Amino acid sequence: MDQRRERGAHRRTFATVGFIAAGALLASTAVTGTAFADPSADDVRSRIEKLQEEYAGLAEAYNQAKEDHDAAKSKLSDIRDERKKVQEKLEDMQSGVRELATAAYSGSDYGSVPFLASSSGPEDALAQASDLGYLSQSQQDKLGNYTEEKDKLDKLEAEADDTADEAKEKLKESKEAKSDAEEKIAEQEEILDGLTEDERAEATEGVDGGSSGGGSSSSGGGSTGGASYNGSASGNARTAIDFAYAQIGDSYSLGANGPDVWDCSSLVQAAWREAGVSLPRTTYDQINAGTSVSYDNLQPGDLVFFYSGPSHVGLYVGDGKMVHASNPSKPVAEVQMSPYWSGQFTGAIRP
Repeated sequence: MDQRRERGAHRRTFATVGFIAAGALLASTAVTGTAFADPSADDVRSRIEKLQEEYAGLAEAYNQAKEDHDAAKSKLSDIRDERKKVQEKLEDMQSGVRELATAAYSGSDYGSVPFLASSSGPEDALAQASDLGYLSQSQQDKLGNYTEEKDKLDKLEAEADDTADEAKEKLKESKEAKSDAEEKIAEQEEILDGLTEDERAEATEGVDGGSSGGGSSSSGGGSTGGASYNGSASGNARTAIDFAYAQIGDSYSLGANGPDVWDCSSLVQAAWREAGVSLPRTTYDQINAGTSVSYDNLQPGDLVFFYSGPSHVGLYVGDGKMVHASNPSKPVAEVQMSPYWSGQFTGAIRP
């Protein structure tokens, strides 16, 4: 099994696929009078699966960029608070330092003619007075403290500018990733809209997986239906799984954080938070937030990751199944991992 693929999804332009008759999976296309064979069901399924993988990569790229943007904004706020404190401290110190500088320049404390002749102003005179040892220890300390705070302010000003630029760039990255991700789903839906119900089910069989029963029993339908878990998990894992099952039927939205709308990484984060365990927000960080587990040793409650990056995550619930949120066209669901998802598996962790 290929455990890692080239990270990152790049924007591509794809040809629009049209449909002209019920019972045909895809229409024939004629170019300069030459007819080409209809794509097979496997071809269509592969295209749907590829779009799902590209969407997942862009979705987590969006989440990561948004996290980086939010972190930069928070850092900028802290820097500005610190800068304000330093500015206030400097203002309190300025009158005393100004008096020292004026005294140095006027000669009221320092009568050296060569010293005064070589000084271009109060601040220069004060610096020279310090260098030549004319200042008392208390005056030296006052000047040193002022200089230290002034340097701190200068560094904070530069850091604030850099952080503001970083926040702006990450916001731009997140918007681009979101736009590209939405294009992938639109293309996927355009393909599926031209299929009959049976053809649509066949084309999405791998990605959708489908519930096989046994692990859960639905307690309702729609976006707030939920389901019940009847597996063997206990302790924190049971708490996390019970939470995930309660969200079955909820909607998916890129970057959503609940309580009724999720994306893949926010769902598992919230599930384990219910059990008192704090997980990072993105799949890129979540895969390092626990003990690594092989596919053959999965236990209910483990986080299972897919694609390069990894860019998708679900909550393993036992019996070869997981609960996950995959994309806007599907609600939160329990799905079989084999054969499709097991083939995309890149790792797992036990929180």
